[in-house]
Amino acid sequence: MADEETVPALPATSWAVLGLLSFGRELSGYDLKKWSDRSLGLFYWSPSFSQIYSELKRLEKAGYAGSRLVAPEAGSRDKRVYRITDEGLAAVRLWARTAPLDPPVLKHGPMLRLWLGHLLEPERMREVLAAQREYAEAMRLRAEADAADASADEAWAYPRLTLTWAERYYTAERDLADAMLADIEQLERQSAGKPDREPEGEDPWH
Repeated sequence: MADEETVPALPATSWAVLGLLSFGRELSGYDLKKWSDRSLGLFYWSPSFSQIYSELKRLEKAGYAGSRLVAPEAGSRDKRVYRITDEGLAAVRLWARTAPLDPPVLKHGPMLRLWLGHLLEPERMREVLAAQREYAEAMRLRAEADAADASADEAWAYPRLTLTWAERYYTAERDLADAMLADIEQLERQSAGKPDREPEGEDPWH
């Protein structure tokens, strides 16, 4: 039972699944996966089907979710749908209000390659940044489309704001890739005619 002092000990995936159920709809495992792909996947992560079903069992066992079988549509099988319980809603509300925030952890592959740019050919470095730009633009368009779809449901006002944040984030990532490409060109112009290596005995970090 969730109280006002103790946040239940559940993994982050449980809170994600319970959070998806907190909007008040009965959802199947397929629905939960689809919703997570179109929201959580843009700014946190999207659980796999196996993770979702494992967490649903955990949440039912804890009393935070319930389920029932619904009559099949023509040509389909029975479908199990899940709903949040009052206890589950209290638990996820308490977690959202009081659990410590995990700071964002930047694990940026293109930045790591840029850091090692002295080991790469200039053209390869441009390819890495161009790929990052393409990825960021694709994610921006996806966030933009999902935010527009979310606008049709008043219950999704805050997820829509989060998707707008994601859209702005990927816009910035796209623009940063463009800026880095320009910076590389400037660096190459400045380095023209200079030695390829630092003189021995000098520390490039000081």
